[in-house]
Amino acid sequence: MSAEIIDGKALAHQFREQVADRASVLRDRGFVPKLDAILVESGDNGARVYAQNQAKTCETLGIDYQLHTLAVGSDQAVIEAKVRELNADDSVHAMMVHMPLPEGVDAYRIQELIDPVKDVEGVNPANIGNVVYGRSMRAPCTALATLKLIDSTGIELKGKMCVVVGASAVVGRPIAVLLMQREATVVSCNKFTGGLKELCLSADVLIPAAGVAGLITGDMVREGALVVDVGVNRIKNDEGKSKTVGDTDFEGVRAVAGWISPVPGGVGPMTVAVLLHNVIEVAQDRAQMK
Repeated sequence: MSAEIIDGKALAHQFREQVADRASVLRDRGFVPKLDAILVESGDNGARVYAQNQAKTCETLGIDYQLHTLAVGSDQAVIEAKVRELNADDSVHAMMVHMPLPEGVDAYRIQELIDPVKDVEGVNPANIGNVVYGRSMRAPCTALATLKLIDSTGIELKGKMCVVVGASAVVGRPIAVLLMQREATVVSCNKFTGGLKELCLSADVLIPAAGVAGLITGDMVREGALVVDVGVNRIKNDEGKSKTVGDTDFEGVRAVAGWISPVPGGVGPMTVAVLLHNVIEVAQDRAQMK
């Protein structure tokens, strides 16, 4: 048995086409959808490359993109001031802050400051709280992307046993809440959970999101289970070069699972697509207010 691959790139492409169509309609009506992003410069070029790719994707889809770059060493006060400035700017209707932030900066406080209406990443505690109460689908983008990948398989979540390994505030916990809203039976655990193997083997749907490369091996997965790997880890290959892997031993798990999402090429592309979908949602709301 070899699992069917859940192609996040293909799904994201379909999603982006819908975003482009909706952006075109808005522009024809005279309203330009726009994303404002804050990036704090650092020695790591990864965030800047991501921002540049984000700008290119937005341009392709008909979304304006403005990157607000803060100098290396910007502290809590400087970043907070920039967030407040964009909150107060009526021309800004969708915003995000690129992570990671500099050491010593309280990321939670920054996310808490973002206007919940403009928060297209769904990371403001108010938006996460509304997801818990079922009053908003502005869930953190990775959590919603995970659900989209599950839905693409056609599986009915109602009554299914779902095990989420990892309970971070903007990934693991929101995923668990979204699954519960579908009336799934959800177990939230982590890499330290006793009896983790047995819990994973009980899962119809297994979602590793612990950030530990190779944590989930083939002998921890029920035959035919659906596995959505949310982990993103940088490791060295045999030649000493860096590569990105998930939380699963991909080949070992693929041999027993029914479906599996790869890393890269699974949740990642869909997360970006969900973010831009949220930009359009906010833009449409703003356009109706004018």
